[in-house]
Amino acid sequence: MRAGRSHLMVVSAVLAAALLAAGSPADAATAQPRFSPGAAGGGDPYFPDMGNGGYDVGHYDIRLAFDPKTQAIDATTTILATATQDLSRFDLDFQGPLAISKLSVNGRTAAFTRSGAQELVITPPSGLRAGSPFTVSVSYSGVPQKIDDPALGVSGWVSTKDGAVALNQPIGAATYYPVNDSPGDKATYTQTITVPAGLTVLANGEPGPTTTRDNRTTFRWTMDRPMASELSMIAIGDYNVTRGVLAGGLPNITAIGKSIDTVPGQGQVLNQTTAQVVQWESSVYGRYPFDSTGGILADVGVGYALETQSRPVYDQRTSEVDGDLLAHELGHQWFGDSLTPVHWSDIWLNEGFATYSEWLYQEKFNGVPVQQTFEKTYADEKDWSGKVADPGRDHIFDDLVYNRGAMALQALRLKIGDRAFFDMLTKWPSEHRYGTVSTQQFIQFVEQLTGRDLRSFFRTWLYQPGKPSVG
Repeated sequence: MRAGRSHLMVVSAVLAAALLAAGSPADAATAQPRFSPGAAGGGDPYFPDMGNGGYDVGHYDIRLAFDPKTQAIDATTTILATATQDLSRFDLDFQGPLAISKLSVNGRTAAFTRSGAQELVITPPSGLRAGSPFTVSVSYSGVPQKIDDPALGVSGWVSTKDGAVALNQPIGAATYYPVNDSPGDKATYTQTITVPAGLTVLANGEPGPTTTRDNRTTFRWTMDRPMASELSMIAIGDYNVTRGVLAGGLPNITAIGKSIDTVPGQGQVLNQTTAQVVQWESSVYGRYPFDSTGGILADVGVGYALETQSRPVYDQRTSEVDGDLLAHELGHQWFGDSLTPVHWSDIWLNEGFATYSEWLYQEKFNGVPVQQTFEKTYADEKDWSGKVADPGRDHIFDDLVYNRGAMALQALRLKIGDRAFFDMLTKWPSEHRYGTVSTQQFIQFVEQLTGRDLRSFFRTWLYQPGKPSVG
């Protein structure tokens, strides 16, 4: 109902009293901020030291020169960020023996210390107000050291016979650049890499101008879509590069290390198979989320392939092109890269969907029905311990996450029907494009899409150890 005049007078008096008690807007604007340190961790239960609090990164500009004779780098990384609290100091992740020669915040020299395994603690000359943008520039040099975790394998900067490859999942990015190393803080990237003339550099995103001077060549790569640090990549070495264009104009840049490119025509095979898989997966999952695609076959020696954003890396000792493997890593471009788990416990949202991409590929191109693959996997699985949606830090790359994650998706398909399931496969990555997601978000999404209560189903398949019944 409309307020009468006497009522409005009372309200005005109350508001005036409240304003007098709180102080004027000008007083509030000039109130002294209460600066405090940002958190020295991103809040992930599996990796409590990874990531940091108090700011959000918007862009990384990595400028790096590499000497293959000494394996040393000389680099400057500039970070554009925004404070999310009134910051007295903040941390970056930066590990290994790299020596810092210069560090500034907003162009002014800043104090810093290094502590623990990876904390670079930075104190700017003055506090940073919440909501304010700021720039951090760190210059450093030395020989990066890879990480070889007993449970999770090798990550980070890996030296190779002809150069180096950086593969950062889950904890390797900080081996060669200062970073907020958390999947929850995605950013865009520019990587400008200088190497001796004759070597090639590949990285995420789209290539810029390449220049050669004084027998050194500089390559520039830009990723303009948000990217988690664990998906950033650099590959330096002797490569045969093939360039193509998909229908619709999407650039497709693939490469094979010369040491393994011994079968004529494999460059075209890799490029064309990549194009075929991306076009097919786009018909299933919706529009490809990045501005170029591709892949790199190289003898890295890490024992895995990785879904580095827009351009997966396949560690191989031959130039054989495996369509299943391409389907897996390229499927990750939707599930894992564009959509990134908010916590590592949710990694089945990466690997379950990518493994299911293999199953769909087998059905589409090799005539093996998905249900047949499901039944064989279900029958052959020996270990049903553990929780798919919370496997534990040392088990994020176990069959529990990959095969049982894919089996959970096929069980869901049988539960809700093909129409709803394939609708989900398109809408889930579309509605959360470039974001971070959790298992609970996925459950709520499917329940809203289908209008069904699926809590019992997901509890059985994702949160309870033991072999679920089927049929």
